[in-house]
Amino acid sequence: MSDASVWPVFEDEETEPRPTGPVIQLRGARKTYKSGSIEFEALRGIDLSIADGEYVAVVGPSGSGKSTIMNVLGCLDTLTSGEYLLAGENVEELDEIELAAVRGRRIGFVFQQFHLLPSLSAWRNVELPLVYAGVHRDERRERAVEALTKVGLGDRIDNRPGELSGGQQQRVAVARALVGEPTMILADEPTGNLDSRSTEDVLALFDELHEAGRTIVLITHEHDVAARSRRIVQVRDGLIQSEEVLA
Repeated sequence: MSDASVWPVFEDEETEPRPTGPVIQLRGARKTYKSGSIEFEALRGIDLSIADGEYVAVVGPSGSGKSTIMNVLGCLDTLTSGEYLLAGENVEELDEIELAAVRGRRIGFVFQQFHLLPSLSAWRNVELPLVYAGVHRDERRERAVEALTKVGLGDRIDNRPGELSGGQQQRVAVARALVGEPTMILADEPTGNLDSRSTEDVLALFDELHEAGRTIVLITHEHDVAARSRRIVQVRDGLIQSEEVLA
C-alpha cells in the first residue's frame, strides 16, 4: 500500500483533489480495557463521521470516553471491535510502518501538557518531528521558524520554554503540530492548563487553522471552549449522547 493511499498530500490543489468522502469514520467502535479479571468498556459502539475541513469538538466529563476517541483517531490505540476508516482506509489493515507514517506526517497532535524539552529553544522543539522524518537541517530550521511565525512567535524562536508564558508554550506546541503540514489537528484538552487570556489566544489560532481548511478535532470537558467549534459531539459512558451543529 502506498503512503499516498493512506492519506493524500495536498501540496498541489489543482492536481491533488481534496477527498470527497468523510476523513474520519467510526463504525460500531468499541474499546475494552482489561486489568486482570476486570474489564472496562471505554467505547460501547460509537458511530461518528467527520468531513474534510470540519471543526468538531468532542465533549464529555472525565471517564466519558472522549480521550479514548482521541487516541483511536490519532492511531495511538486500536479498537477492540468495529471499524475506523481514515480517508477511506481501514486503519486495522495498516502495518506499523504505515501507522507511523500516518501519525508522523498526516496528523498534528496538541495536548494539555505541552511536552516541550526545556533545554531546547522554541524552534528546536518545533523542528523535532522533521528530525525524525529525516528532513535536512537547513530546511528544518526554515520550516520551524515559519511555523512559529504563523502562531505569532516569530520573535521568540530562540527562547526556551522556561522563558515563555503558558500560552506561548502552547503556541509552540501548536507550531510543532503544524510543522509537518498535516491535514488534521487532534487537540486533547489544549486549554486545560491556560488562563482565560491564553485560552482565547489558542482558540483564535484554531479558528484561523479551520478557516485555512484544516480538519480540527478538539477534545474538551469545557463547554465554552467547545462552543468555538462548528459541531459539538457530546459523549457519556462510552456512547454519543447528542450532536449539535453550530451556526
